[in-house]
Amino acid sequence: MSQSTMPASGITARAASLAVDASLRFPAAALDIARLSVYDCLAVAIAGAQEPVSRAVRELVRSEAGAPQASAFGLAQRVPARAAALLNGAVAHALDYDDTHFDFVGHPSVAVLPAALAVAERQQANGRALLEAFLVGVEVTCRVGGWLGRPHYNAGFHQTATSGAFGAAAAAARLLGLDAERASHALGLAATRASGLKCQFGTMAKPFHAGMAASTGVEAAMLAAQGFVARPDAIECAGGFAATHGAPQGCMEDPFAGLPEAFRFVDVQHKFHACCHGTHPALEALKTLCARHGLQAGDIGTVSLAIAPQWLPVCCIPEPVTGLEAKFSLSLTAAMVLAGVDTAALASFSDANCHATTLTELARRVEIHPDPAIADTACRATIVTKSGVSLDCSVELSDPMPYATRAAKLRGKAEALLGAQPAQALWEFVETLDKQPAADLYPRLHTWMAGDAA
Repeated sequence: MSQSTMPASGITARAASLAVDASLRFPAAALDIARLSVYDCLAVAIAGAQEPVSRAVRELVRSEAGAPQASAFGLAQRVPARAAALLNGAVAHALDYDDTHFDFVGHPSVAVLPAALAVAERQQANGRALLEAFLVGVEVTCRVGGWLGRPHYNAGFHQTATSGAFGAAAAAARLLGLDAERASHALGLAATRASGLKCQFGTMAKPFHAGMAASTGVEAAMLAAQGFVARPDAIECAGGFAATHGAPQGCMEDPFAGLPEAFRFVDVQHKFHACCHGTHPALEALKTLCARHGLQAGDIGTVSLAIAPQWLPVCCIPEPVTGLEAKFSLSLTAAMVLAGVDTAALASFSDANCHATTLTELARRVEIHPDPAIADTACRATIVTKSGVSLDCSVELSDPMPYATRAAKLRGKAEALLGAQPAQALWEFVETLDKQPAADLYPRLHTWMAGDAA
C-alpha cells in the first residue's frame, strides 16, 4: 500500500485515537479472551520468576530502587512503574510459554500487560480500567503489527519488542488519561525506542525483549504526559519506523478496519507446549499421529514436516546444546513427542535432553520442508514407519477452539505450573479482575507478584 492510499490521519494517529477513545465499546467475547490471556500471562510469569533472566533483571531493578509505584515479580518492595514493566515483561516471557498472535507473529500479552499493570497501579486505576487498557494495548499491537507485516518480521525484527512497544505505549497512554495528540507523541517516541532482533532467539535477550517493549511504552507515555513532543506520524512517515525496519509500504489496506465490532486480539493463540510457537503445529500433528496409530519411538522410520518457510531461521536449530535452544529446535521437539517426552513440561527442555541419545537419533530422522503454500499456523506431517507404512496428518492451529475448551486447557496448564490450589486462586482473582476496586486489586496483585519475597 502506498503512502497516498493511507487514511489521511495515518497509522500513528489512528492507533493513538483508538488508545484513548473513552467511548470505545468492548465486545464481551474480546473481554473474555483478554481475561484468559491475563490469567495465562500471570501464571507463566509466576512460574518463570526464578529463571536466570528473571534473576538478572530483578537484581538490576533492585539495585536501582526508586519511587514505590508498582509491584514487580520477586520483589517485596514496590519500584518505579518503568522498572516494574521492564522486570515483569522479562519474567513473563522467561519461559517462552505465553500467548502468540499470528497477525504479526509476536507475543502481545507479555509486552502489554506489564506496562498496563505498572501504570494502573501507579494511577490506582480500578480493575475494569486495567482490563480495558490491556485489551486496547494488545489490539494496537496486533493492528500495527499486522500492518508492518511479514516483511518487518522477515527482515530480522522480533515483533514482540517492536509492535509490542506500540501496544504498551497505547495501554499506558489510556491509563494516564492522555488525549489523542499526546498519545500520538507517545507512539512517536516509542517508534524511535522500539527494538528487538530475532538473532537473539535462544538466548536471554529474547525474553528481555518483552521487558524492553513494556518499559518503552511506559516511558514514552509518561514523557508525553509531561508535554514531551515527538513526531506524531513516526510509524509511517518517510524515514520513519516502517521505512527503516523492513516494511516501507505497509501490508494492510486499512489496519483498523472492523473496529469496534471486531477485535483482532480474539484470534490470539495460547501455548500448550513450552517452546517456540512455530513448532506447535508440527507437535500437534505428530501427537495426533502417535495417538491415532499407537506409535512408539521404535516404530519411527522417517518423519517429514512441511512448514511455512519463515520458521526456518526461527525455530529450526539443528543441534541445540542448551534447554533454551531446545525450545527453538523443531527436530528435537518433534523427537520429544515421538519419544513420549512431555513437551508441556518445563523440565523437558533441559541441557541433558539435548544430548540424550534416544532423542538425538530420532531428531536426525526428521526432515523439514519449507512450503510457501502452508500457513504460519499449519503443518503437514508424514511419518513412515519402519515397516514401510506412510501416515499423514495436517494441523491448523487457527481452527476455532470453544471458549470453555480453551479455558479448561489454560487452567490445566496453570495447575501444572503452579499447583492446583494456587492455580485455582489465581483463576478466581482474574475472573473478577474487572469488578475489583483499586483498594482491593493492588494489595492482592502485590501478593501474587512478590511471592516468596513478600
